[in-house]
Amino acid sequence: MAAPVESGGWFPALAIGVSLLKCLFMNAYRSTDFEVHRNWLAVTHSLPVSRWYHENTSEWTLDYPPLFAWFEYGLSQAARHFDRDMLVVGNLNYASPATVLFQRLSVIFADLVFIYAVKECCSTVREEKGAKELLRRPSFILAVLLLWNFGLLIVDHIHFQYNGFLFGFLLLSVARHLQSRHLEGALFFSIVLNLKHINLYVAPAYGIYLLRCYCFTQDNTDGSLRWRSFSPFRLLALGAIVISITALSFGPFIAMGQLPQVLSRLFPFKRGLCHAYWAPNIWALYNILDKALSLLGVRLELLDVDSLPKASMTGGLVQEFQHAVLPSVSPSAALLCTLLSILPAVLRVWLRPCGARGFLRCVVLCALGSFMFSWHVHEKAILMAVLPLSILAVESREDAGIFLVLATTGHYSLFPLLFTPAEFPIKVLLMLLFTLYSFTALRKLFSGERSLLHPLEALYLLGLVAVEILCEVVFPLSPWQRTLPFIPLLLTSVYCALGVSYSFVRLYISLLTQEATEKPKRL
Repeated sequence: MAAPVESGGWFPALAIGVSLLKCLFMNAYRSTDFEVHRNWLAVTHSLPVSRWYHENTSEWTLDYPPLFAWFEYGLSQAARHFDRDMLVVGNLNYASPATVLFQRLSVIFADLVFIYAVKECCSTVREEKGAKELLRRPSFILAVLLLWNFGLLIVDHIHFQYNGFLFGFLLLSVARHLQSRHLEGALFFSIVLNLKHINLYVAPAYGIYLLRCYCFTQDNTDGSLRWRSFSPFRLLALGAIVISITALSFGPFIAMGQLPQVLSRLFPFKRGLCHAYWAPNIWALYNILDKALSLLGVRLELLDVDSLPKASMTGGLVQEFQHAVLPSVSPSAALLCTLLSILPAVLRVWLRPCGARGFLRCVVLCALGSFMFSWHVHEKAILMAVLPLSILAVESREDAGIFLVLATTGHYSLFPLLFTPAEFPIKVLLMLLFTLYSFTALRKLFSGERSLLHPLEALYLLGLVAVEILCEVVFPLSPWQRTLPFIPLLLTSVYCALGVSYSFVRLYISLLTQEATEKPKRL
């Protein structure tokens, strides 16, 4: 049974504690994303709606869906009371103390959505009655894993973004489905999809699950679908929700004939297969294999060195490039690989739904499959798989082991985002605290069972320490620092890609071998 969260006890303490911690990062390093969002405040506040997706004074043009643009517009109404100059489009790289204060506080207050979503997720966790001491309760462990997530802390409150706000709607949607409140779940997912289109990654899981377990109201005795149970009224209700939210978001731009311009901002395929820092996915391994083969080909005099691309993938540029030996990957090829990677997961939901937790597992696999194979993936997108997996991790020993590998590897892959010396001890300390808590809490939760990690998995994770020493201590003292400056990023990306790929395979094995022990819940 799911145990209700005690709203007057430990949960508020955890939420207030992490909020106070976020306040300590006010004057920490800020990435270019800080200027990105300042510019969006200025664009949405100072210009008419018709110019939002045409304005290009700054290189950081508005490239989120319109609903997020309206969110920025709402923030700008409060921002003018702090410093009106931040709302001037031409004030590029403007960062007065009042501007910094406002933008940092805006992220902290927007996280209230995330805090509420975590509370709702904790209420869905299965716990035995008369349970364990507080520190060993699954709901308490889940609250810590989500509220104090290392990745969200450094990406939002040091690097600077609004991921907590966005993930709040996603987790709230997941919670509603776990509570069998499917229309609300569809509503919250429609909202987050119109706030940030990266959530298209998990849209197949939502579409198939809602069609299979909400629009079809009955199964046959053998668990197969009863086709005659289809409810057109339920489909119309879902359609009305999705269309309404999308119309509110995109409607004004469709009316102005600007939909093609908006879509060109949302899907900029000319940015290239990989980000300047390779996300730790299959393309990082593909890139390094291509480079290894090109070096081997030159040494064996099978390739002409003058005909090879000149450091196109490691020069720190976001652009299209050609592989030297392996076939170059096009956007359509990346899309095909992504669809193939998630196809078994969505087919499993259609054929053997396994209830809302089967849906949640499909969400994690769709997020991770898209991270592995999509075009121009950012390293921060790993959090879309890590956060939902936290829910499964406190209920299953198998999932707990996968979570430890994926979260530790994925979080470490975010280290290059904070490259300034002042933030080095902060990221190391936060990473160590979160990782140590994750290992100890989950180990105690499943203490009566076998070890969470295989010895080889533990050895791989310990290898992250060696990678960090090589990148931060050995490499700066080596002669390669000037000639091959990209080596630390390459090493981090490739090593972490191995762990992320391994976690993806293990999740699929877990999905395809599990028994359908939970019947789909109907409204």
